[in-house]
Amino acid sequence: MPSKNASDHIEEYIKDLLAQSDFAEIQRSSLADSFQVVPSQINYVIKTRFTESRGYIVESKRGGGGYIRIAKIRFSDQHQMLGSLIGSLGDRISEQEFTDLIQLLFDEAIISEREGNIILASGLDSVLGSDAATIRPRLLAKILQRLDRKGY
Repeated sequence: MPSKNASDHIEEYIKDLLAQSDFAEIQRSSLADSFQVVPSQINYVIKTRFTESRGYIVESKRGGGGYIRIAKIRFSDQHQMLGSLIGSLGDRISEQEFTDLIQLLFDEAIISEREGNIILASGLDSVLGSDAATIRPRLLAKILQRLDRKGY
């Protein structure tokens, strides 16, 4: 198993904060000092690991007492979550965003690991070809509609 790098430790720290509260409010420079990294490392972790496609909302306030607030998106039920995901699909989805969304479905116990792996295999650039980014939203919309027992 590979050893954890600074980004992994920062992510783990923020997730621990989120486990204790509905949101994590951090000051970028203070967190950077704590982990002995440059503030841009904090930005990198937040921009790549706490994205909407991974189920997070991030707000930032700049200035003297500026902060970054991260919250896990909470849904009242599976139907609301699936509907929200369908509604948020754009015209293009990268392979990484697709992977993040499938991971979210697995994390929320909507799909099994096996189902997730099958879906992931179907959404690869090497399978979908040069139009992959425009095919993925349609593919994902149909999958989400099928998962929603109430239907659309």
